[in-house]
Formats: sequence, C-alpha cells, structure tokens
Amino acid sequence: MAIVLGAIADDFTGATDLANNLVRAGMRCVQAIGVPTAEADIGDVDAVVVALKSRSCPAGEAVTESLSALEWLQARGARQIFFKYCSTFDSTDAGNIGPVADALLERLGSAQTVMVPAFPANRRTVYQGHLFVGDRLLNESGMEHHPLNPMTEADLVRFLSRQTPHAVGLAAQPVLARGADATRDHLRGLSEQGVRHVICDTLDERDLEVLAEALVDYPLVTGGSGLGQALPEQYRRRGWLDEVSEPGRLSPAAGSALVLSGSCSRATLGQVDHFLEHHPGFALNPLALAEGESHLAEALAFAREYLADGGPVLVYASADSQRVKEAQAALGVERAGREVEQAMGQLARTLVDEGVGRLVVAGGETSGAVVSALDVRQLRIGGQIDPGVPWTQAPLAGRAAPLSLALKSGNFGAEDFFTRAFTVLEELTAGEGSA
Repeated sequence: MAIVLGAIADDFTGATDLANNLVRAGMRCVQAIGVPTAEADIGDVDAVVVALKSRSCPAGEAVTESLSALEWLQARGARQIFFKYCSTFDSTDAGNIGPVADALLERLGSAQTVMVPAFPANRRTVYQGHLFVGDRLLNESGMEHHPLNPMTEADLVRFLSRQTPHAVGLAAQPVLARGADATRDHLRGLSEQGVRHVICDTLDERDLEVLAEALVDYPLVTGGSGLGQALPEQYRRRGWLDEVSEPGRLSPAAGSALVLSGSCSRATLGQVDHFLEHHPGFALNPLALAEGESHLAEALAFAREYLADGGPVLVYASADSQRVKEAQAALGVERAGREVEQAMGQLARTLVDEGVGRLVVAGGETSGAVVSALDVRQLRIGGQIDPGVPWTQAPLAGRAAPLSLALKSGNFGAEDFFTRAFTVLEELTAGEGSA
C-alpha cells in the first residue's frame, strides 16, 4: 500500500518527535529503526519515519544511509519526502544537514528545498534567518555547550552556507505574512536565481500553515517536526489522506516502569532533579564504568530492588557541563559517550528481559543505544506526553504484550516529564484518549 509521506530522521528521538506530530494531525504512522528490509511489513499506515543515527557520523556515511532510506520509501510510493533534523539545527561546519539535503535533492531530481527547523510549540523559532530557543539566540541558549555539536552560530543562512557549495537564501517573515501564494512565488524567484536551500522564518503556527500550503508539491522538504503538524491538512485537501479515527491508539500497557537518562541538556537535568524528589535514582559515572563491570552491576542491583515493586526508578548519566568535560578529558569524548551508551543498552536489555514493560529514555544517543540493544525494528506511534514526545509500542520476540517506550529528545518535556509520563500512559491505554 502506498504511503503519503516518507521521512528520514537523523536520530531516534527526532524521528519520534516528527511521528508524534503526524499522528496528532491525523496520520497513522510507524517509525522504523534503521532502513527496513525489503519485505518489512509496516501495516496499514499513511506515513513512515525511518530513524537513522546519522546526525554526528561522518558526512559520507550519513549520505549513504539517507539515500538507502530514500530508496526504500520511494519503493513504497511516498508522495513527499521529509528530511528531519533537530529544531536546534545542531550539526557541524562539515555537515550533516547540507550534504544529506544535497544528496537527496540530486537523487530526486529537484532544484530546491527548504529548511524549516522551527517548532513554535517548543519555543524554537526563526526570525530573519536567526534561530531562537525561547527568547535567546541559539548560540546563547546552552546549545553552545553541546558535547557533540556545539552551536556557536545562530544565523542559519551563514551556518548552512559552510556545509554546502550551493547558494542558501531566506524566506523572511514579511513574505510569509502575505500568504502561501506569495511565499511560493518568492521561492520560485530564488530558485530562478540558483538558490538551492532556503531558510524559512517561522514565528508561530500560522507561519507553519502557510509554509505547508506553499510546499505541499515539493518533492523534498526538510526541517524540525513543527512542519510535520501542518502538512497532513494539506494532504487531506489534495485528497491524498482520509480522515482516521484515533490514529494513535495503543494496546494496554504492562510491566514495571524504568527511566534511563543520558542527556545532559538543561531540560533533562531539571527533569532528573524533579524525579529524584519523588522516586529513587542511581547516577552512572563514565569514569567508574570505564574501570570495570562493578559499577554497572551496582546500577542493576539498585534498579532491581525498586522494580520489584513496579517502579518507577531512574538510572541516569545526566550531568552538568563541568562533570561532562571532566569525563571527556579523562577518557576522550568518544569513549566517554560510548561507555554511557553501552551501559544504557545493557541495562535496557537486561531489565526488559526481567519484566520492564514501560520504559522512558532521554537523549538521542541514549535512545539509539537502547533501541539497538533491544533489537527494536518498528514503533507504532501513540498519544503525546509533552510536545514532541509520544508514547510508542514495539513488539518484541518472546513477549505477549508490546513494550511501551517513550524516546525523549534531551531538550523536550516539562520539568515533571519523567513522573507524569507513566500517568499519561495509563490514560492513553485505558481508552480515555490517544492523540
């Protein structure tokens, strides 16, 4: 069965973020972990989001994986392709946003695409080509301290120009304010001037609606998940998408409750502190993990003690920037990250095998490690916990009930996210609503 939208996401939580908005806008959606096999059964859905781990890998590798995902999505008849990256545009001067977008455009035979990272519901906006997080420029928002992709430039036209040999332009807010036709004409004019990539100002939901209407016929759109909430209405207007009742319905949840947190973002650090005021938690130390298996064994023993009563319990490597730097200085950036990811993956695999059925994971890299360790291939997208973060369910071999899984981008969620997530899951799977 042909799908309407095929999306390629450069990390796992970003994929879930987009899939969440598609479901909320009325599309039945599956998230695939990695490029599915040729014979993969995705069921009766309107959209597929292929989650890659390509945000911070070498640019050539990111391009190869993205083109492979494109080929699979095209074979399923996708009418439009969406390249999804973070709403904070985090990447480096070498890529991977520019190189991947260029490769997808070339394969699709298209002359132009747009860059719409904004997600106003999560206070990510773009004005005059500058990305804001709340009321702060990107490079003053805390993202300048990102451990993998520090963002020290808020001017996205200037920043993206360092990633691509092609011209980068701007669709400024005064153009969008004149509506979809004016925006479409502006984009066409830029294309005639040879502008291949267009950064789009976006201040609110109305701007997203204008962009969605102007871009519905583009073979390729790129951006954060905000645009995903506006596109489905345009698909319905074209007759590509039917009305669906409860697109985010999930099965009843079962099993004990666990939170694994590897993100060091400001939002996640606040969520960890809030959780620890009400529930038990164990802090993972990368330096101790590097010394041998005893530290991980302590974490397992701690988690098992509290999971025996159903949980929730938290195991976290989230730490402030100073402690992160200390670990990276002692172990190296790559090894420090690898120690945490491997530990989180092993914790997830062991504890899910022992009965965890409700699992929240914070951080893109941590989420990637966990779903890989659990050999999750596909996620059915359910209802939302907070903007950008839904509950999902994954079938696992040997389990009668699916695993309920929430993958949270580090910067997303309210302060009480970890505690409230499990209450929301009960409501969603008890028939009180789903999207």
